[in-house]
Amino acid sequence: MSRIPPRWLFALTALICAALLSFGYYLQYHDGLEPCPMCIFQRICYFAILGTATVAALHGPTGVGGRFYAAIAGFSAVIGGAIAGRQVWLQHLPADQVPECGPGLEFMLEVYPLAEVIKTALRGTGECATVVWTFLGGSIAEWSLACFAGLAVAYAVLLVRFSPRHLGS
Repeated sequence: MSRIPPRWLFALTALICAALLSFGYYLQYHDGLEPCPMCIFQRICYFAILGTATVAALHGPTGVGGRFYAAIAGFSAVIGGAIAGRQVWLQHLPADQVPECGPGLEFMLEVYPLAEVIKTALRGTGECATVVWTFLGGSIAEWSLACFAGLAVAYAVLLVRFSPRHLGS
């Protein structure tokens, strides 16, 4: 990965996020799988990475600019990974410990203040603990966690590559 120019790594991660989001929308609109609130927040993190990586790929930053873009995208990947990890944990709880299903995200946005909606959605509900699709034995949340982990590692590598010590060598 050290020989690939940073601009191409940003472009590659942007394409990966675009593909993941496209597949999520395919599952939603073609297969009829409605995303839970935690899935929506994971999508927001993918969009944040996509936007940051696209701007970085177009800008072609060096030094501080590269560290800035890598830090923002990496932070988004860590947050998304934490949300996906929480959802994976919910999915592996015994049935009697799964939280009750709550109101839908649209309803909560209409009725509650935004801070309360975010807090409630990130806590997760029984809806978030339901596994409705698997691939090679992994749920959507498990695959999302793996993707966020890979993106976080890629951005950690970029942070190191943009460090002053590494740039000077």
